[in-house]
Amino acid sequence: MKIDANLGADLAGAPAAAAKLEQDGYAGVWVAEAGSDPFLPSLQAITATGSVTVGTSVAIAFARNPMTLATVGYDLARVSGGRFVLGLGSQVKAHIERRYSMPWSRPAARMRELVLAMRAIWASWEDGAKLDFQGDFYTHTLMTPFFAQQPHPHGPPPVHLAGVGQLMTEVAGEVADGFFVHPFTTGRYLREVTLPALRRGREKAGREGLDGFAVCGSQMVITGDTEEETAKAARGTRRQIAFYASTPAYRPVLDLHGLGDLQPELTALSKQGRWREMTDMITDDIVREFAVTGAPDEIAPAIQAEVGDVYDRVTLYTSYRVDPASFAPHLRGRNEAR
Repeated sequence: MKIDANLGADLAGAPAAAAKLEQDGYAGVWVAEAGSDPFLPSLQAITATGSVTVGTSVAIAFARNPMTLATVGYDLARVSGGRFVLGLGSQVKAHIERRYSMPWSRPAARMRELVLAMRAIWASWEDGAKLDFQGDFYTHTLMTPFFAQQPHPHGPPPVHLAGVGQLMTEVAGEVADGFFVHPFTTGRYLREVTLPALRRGREKAGREGLDGFAVCGSQMVITGDTEEETAKAARGTRRQIAFYASTPAYRPVLDLHGLGDLQPELTALSKQGRWREMTDMITDDIVREFAVTGAPDEIAPAIQAEVGDVYDRVTLYTSYRVDPASFAPHLRGRNEAR
C-alpha cells in the first residue's frame, strides 16, 4: 500500500511543495479541484518531480466534455512520462447546474459514456481509428489531422473515478482503471458495498476480480505531537465527519451502521448554520469507524492493519493543519519498498 499526499491550493507554491513531498517520501501527489483548476498545479507538480505519481483527485468531469478532458489528459501523460493519472468525479447536481451551468442527468450513465468517449478519442489518435462516437450524452464524429494529437510512447493516462453510491462505483469497475474511495467511508462499507460493486462492474467488462485495477483510499487520520494537537485534530475530524454525514448522497454509509437517522438531523442543523452542535453529535464510536488515531509514527501501520489488504494507495486526509513532513520519517522505507 503506497502512501500519497494532497497538494495544496497555492498555485505559486505548487512546484516547491510537490518537490518537497517527493523528497519526504510520498509515492504520489494528488491535486483537488476546489477554487482553482487542477490541471495547472498538476503540470507544475510534474515538472518539479521525477518519480512520483501525479494526478487529479479529482477534476470535475461534468464541468467539461470528453474532448477537453482527453486533450489535457493526453498532454499531461506525455509531459509526465506516463506518471499522470486522470482522476474524475461527478460533483452534485446543484454545483453542475448552478455553478458550472452544465447539464445534469443520470450521473452514473453519463460518467460511463464520458469515459468511453475519451477512450474513443484516444483511439483515434493512437491507432488512427475513425472517430465515430455517438451516445446519449456525447457525440464526437470529427477529428481532422490538424487537431489530432501525435501518439507518444506513454499512451493515454489511467482513468480513475470517484464515487460513493453503488451505481457510480460499478461504472468505475467497468470502464475505469482505478477508483477513489471517498474519505467518508468505513472498513465495513468498503468491504460490504464498495468492493462488491467494483467487482460487478469488472464482470460487466469481462474481467475477473480487481487485479490490475487500482483501489485508492483517502483515510481520515487524527494525530499530533502533543495531547493538545491531537485534541484539535480530533475536533476538526469530528467537524468534517458531521459535514459529510449531513449530505443525503452519503447516507448509505450511515445506514449500513444503523446511523441513517443521523443524516436528516445533521442536514437540518447545517441549514441553520449550527456547526458546533453538529460536531457534538459525532460520538467517539462514530469517529472510530471513520478515522485512524495515533502518533505520527503509528498512523501508517494503523492504516495498513485496517485497510492494507484493500487499498493499493492511500492519501492521509487531515481536516486540520498538519505538516506533511511530520510523517516523512515513517514513509520512506514503506514507499520505497513497493
